[in-house]
Amino acid sequence: MQLPPGKKIYFLSDFHLGAPDHSTSLVRERHIVTFLEKIRQDAAEIFIVGDLFDFWYEYRTVVPKGYTRILGKMAEITDSGIPIHFFTGNHDMWMSGYFEEELNIPVYHEPREYEYNGKKMLVGHGDVLGPGDHGYKFLKKIFRNKACQWLFGILPPAVGVGIAGWLSRRSRAVTGQIDERFLGEEKEWLIIYSKEVLQKEYYDYFIFGHRHLPIDYSLGISGSRYINLGDWIRYNTYAVFDGDRLSLLTDTPAAAEKIIRH
Repeated sequence: MQLPPGKKIYFLSDFHLGAPDHSTSLVRERHIVTFLEKIRQDAAEIFIVGDLFDFWYEYRTVVPKGYTRILGKMAEITDSGIPIHFFTGNHDMWMSGYFEEELNIPVYHEPREYEYNGKKMLVGHGDVLGPGDHGYKFLKKIFRNKACQWLFGILPPAVGVGIAGWLSRRSRAVTGQIDERFLGEEKEWLIIYSKEVLQKEYYDYFIFGHRHLPIDYSLGISGSRYINLGDWIRYNTYAVFDGDRLSLLTDTPAAAEKIIRH
């Protein structure tokens, strides 16, 4: 695809709406909605690369309470003709048609390849990619199992959401400190994964979420770069492709110095 003059592609991830509590999440949701309204003025397409919600499960006849502002804004954007692409994350993997039917937003469960203005991009949430974390990879296979999803669905929503909230808080407690620091090229699993892919196929940009830390890192092969989108809890970071290059930016100037660049 060739971008029309003056148009851009935006990438955002890891909003974790619903966490840690309703009032804090609502402030964050309003900020994100304001940002989406701002970028729609020159957006050709928008990618939301996982963990929009801290928990999401589509029961047969209901969806989780709340999130009316962001769901309404996304519907407004797609109704205006601007495509939004959504990649499921590890917190909102249980999607089964609501976004497609109500918001006209395609939902992807695996990384996908895109090409704009001759630049190849591999886009995905980033969980289960690369080495290590075998426990989570096994757990995700269970979560993705249709029978397990059905069993969860027969629980009363109050019970199911309560369990999910506990698991989410536990996950943040375990990974919180890791998310706050760069581990080095030899230990960053998404850098390792990107370099392995480059041995087989070239991409100008690897664009992932999940890591929460905003990272713009040269992979040392023909200008290829790994971009981690950070989050909208601490950094309010996003990536934008202007037709020539991809830049990792923040909507909060004070957070600019916290972006890892190499």
